[in-house]
Amino acid sequence: FDSSRSCAASILLHRFGTMSKTVLLATEKAFAAEAVTKIEAVTKNAGYKLQKLENYKTTDDLLKAVATVDAMIIRSDIVDAAVVDKASQLKIVVRAGAGFDNIDLPACTAKRVVAQNTPGQNANAVAELVFGMMLTSAR
Repeated sequence: FDSSRSCAASILLHRFGTMSKTVLLATEKAFAAEAVTKIEAVTKNAGYKLQKLENYKTTDDLLKAVATVDAMIIRSDIVDAAVVDKASQLKIVVRAGAGFDNIDLPACTAKRVVAQNTPGQNANAVAELVFGMMLTSAR
């Protein structure tokens, strides 16, 4: 999963250039420490401020955190119309993973917020999980 988070940070760099922006790393389940370290390095080198919201418990926590951010990196967290509306400066949401099922694309489109993902970046981890499950089933 580490490469998908690094990829998410790289997408932000490509979209924002070197302007001073705040990036929210938001996830109900913490990112791996190594992934966070890589994201911190990428954002710092780009001159961005990284704001972390890990292991949050309520939607209200997320709504408070998005109020002034320019970008978000998420995992499977829900970015619905309420989140997009609350994030008045939001320009981009990047999912560290495949798919957009947890991002309200019409809400993003209405507010001109770019939604991107990192498909295929977690393929090795998924393959390892499937192989482990097959071994468990074979027992």
